[in-house]
Amino acid sequence: MKRSTTIFYFLFALINLNGQEPKKKKDSLAYTLDNLVISSAPTYTFINYNENKIYYGKDSSVFMNLYRKMENLQKTKNNQIKIVHIGGSHVQGGTWSNTFLQNFTDRFNAKGSGYFVFPYKLAKTNGQPYANSFSHGKWTKCRNVTKGFCLPLGMNGWSVSTNDSADYFGIVLTKYAVNNGFNVIKVYHNFNPSFEIQSLAKSNKTDFKELGFTEFKFDTIRDSVAFTVNKIDTLQRDFTLYGFSLEDFSTPGYYLAGLGANGASTNSFLRCNYFVPQLATLKPDLVVLSLGVNDVQAKNFTKKSFKASYDSLIYLIKNAAPECAIILTTTTDNYIRRRYANKRTEIAREAAFEIMESNKDVAVWDMFKLMGGYKSIVKWNKKGLAAKDKVHFSPKGYRLLGELMFEAIYKSYLYNTNTTIK
Repeated sequence: MKRSTTIFYFLFALINLNGQEPKKKKDSLAYTLDNLVISSAPTYTFINYNENKIYYGKDSSVFMNLYRKMENLQKTKNNQIKIVHIGGSHVQGGTWSNTFLQNFTDRFNAKGSGYFVFPYKLAKTNGQPYANSFSHGKWTKCRNVTKGFCLPLGMNGWSVSTNDSADYFGIVLTKYAVNNGFNVIKVYHNFNPSFEIQSLAKSNKTDFKELGFTEFKFDTIRDSVAFTVNKIDTLQRDFTLYGFSLEDFSTPGYYLAGLGANGASTNSFLRCNYFVPQLATLKPDLVVLSLGVNDVQAKNFTKKSFKASYDSLIYLIKNAAPECAIILTTTTDNYIRRRYANKRTEIAREAAFEIMESNKDVAVWDMFKLMGGYKSIVKWNKKGLAAKDKVHFSPKGYRLLGELMFEAIYKSYLYNTNTTIK
């Protein structure tokens, strides 16, 4: 990137929706210019890099609190920051979220903390690259999308259930895991008295029935664990599993919960009966909402219903985590049945900014305009960044989205703290 372009890119990254500077002003910009390219993301002529910034609404104080916590982590290495990324297939695939996390851990040199993961393999669907699940039993899946909608559902938009008399299941981190070890695992399940769950590894077990999980503590850092679930009577049917929180209490850093369900729209997570209580147990500092593609693919899409669903989801998130910051990512450009450019996406973009203005503690990352706007998905596809369906991205494209989203947040963080690039 040329130096003149770099300066232009940086200055635009510092202004908010109304063209005003964020709350805290620095005396000089010079200290950042030589190190502005803070990720290894390649540059493309069709991407509007000047749009890679965070837009704030009327009240951005919760973001200033987030940035102070990030600053404290960078300076003292003694706290944890929890990030939740909610979406459909963009998030269930996991590459975008994991790249986002990788940038935080690299930049802050603070690996650790952990992941929330769902056992997608037990549901016979694709999962995130950083964790695999396994079992020898038979499981029935449940998902929050209209086709085949069922209950109960956890915060991830999924659940899996078994009625086997004896079963085992488990989770293992892969070579792609940024946070590659844990000494605590919380198993979110339904506490059916007809079933008993035990860890196959030596651990201290504590049931937190009121919180919806059983916690297992280990003496050493692990990258995998297996459990047995045994039917001890036949009074109630089904042991239901909602996911795992893998945590490293010995290491400060960033924690990621990628809550993704293929086909999910803005109202899908409203159907999850355990969304609020389970999300509350994570105590997130930042929630990123990347929904909308499945909304704008529908013939009956309206801005009014889109906004209403998002407003309701934001209300639930704030109910679970009143002090968390929320970022809406505008809907990515997409085509309908690979043939027709989707103009509804521009309407969804307008709606995102209106939602931001009407809700406290909400900001926007304008991914639609950043990627090049209307019909830009074709250019992404030609460069190997998007899939042939002109809806999804390639692994390379998802990694680029993760790099760019981190840069937007990190630049705002730099400007609003006394932190310099190292």
